[in-house]
Amino acid sequence: MMNYRFENKVVIIIGATGGIGEVVSKRLAEEKASLILFSRNVEKLENLKSKLKSDSIIVKGDATNYNDLENAVKLGIEKFGKIDAMIHAVGSIVLKPIHNTDEETFRNILELNLVSPFRAIKSVIKNMMQNKNGSIVIISSVAGSKGLMNHEAISAAKGGLESMIRSASVTYAKKGIRFNGVALGLVETPLAKFLTENEISKKASESLHPMGRIGKPEDVVEAVLYLASDNSSWVTGTIIPIDGGMKAN
Repeated sequence: MMNYRFENKVVIIIGATGGIGEVVSKRLAEEKASLILFSRNVEKLENLKSKLKSDSIIVKGDATNYNDLENAVKLGIEKFGKIDAMIHAVGSIVLKPIHNTDEETFRNILELNLVSPFRAIKSVIKNMMQNKNGSIVIISSVAGSKGLMNHEAISAAKGGLESMIRSASVTYAKKGIRFNGVALGLVETPLAKFLTENEISKKASESLHPMGRIGKPEDVVEAVLYLASDNSSWVTGTIIPIDGGMKAN
């Protein structure tokens, strides 16, 4: 297992109690990072914090609310003095064609998958600019760059997200701040239960992945830590596909 050198580093995880966010938080704690754990669910936050052997604080908030995100950053800086990395692990899975997607649903998908990362970046970027250092890693989807049936709304959000990552990587490169993402296939998380708990839909999903299986959070975590760490200090503007071969197919 790679040593990511997170000792004396401060990381904020947006969506810390989600399927991927929780595994990432635990690995970062193992790497001795100081953590700001952000989620809507206080009970889950407290439970997660109790399992971590690292210095951490929990902040309840809505990932689509800029004031909540700004408050988390403020509390993190008050506690730790800086923020070295941010990991945004919030999203949704909505599989509907355009003719069955009402405008409110479409806006909600954009709000969670595109506007939330924008607001999260905005909340943390000034501190990183002051320190001339920072790494931002955002969870995306293979749907952001590959045409998939009934993924129009998610594709629109994730395609915009990946374009934003690439643009920001150029804007902030000389300020010492890196932007990267990981584009996932279907991963077995609570968010995906409606697909993975049904044997028919699970087999159909597995068949879309050339490797013949859906992913697990553990398949994702090492790439996220690599991109967040100084080990990837010359990597920016990159979207790493972690998708069981979907993009290549």
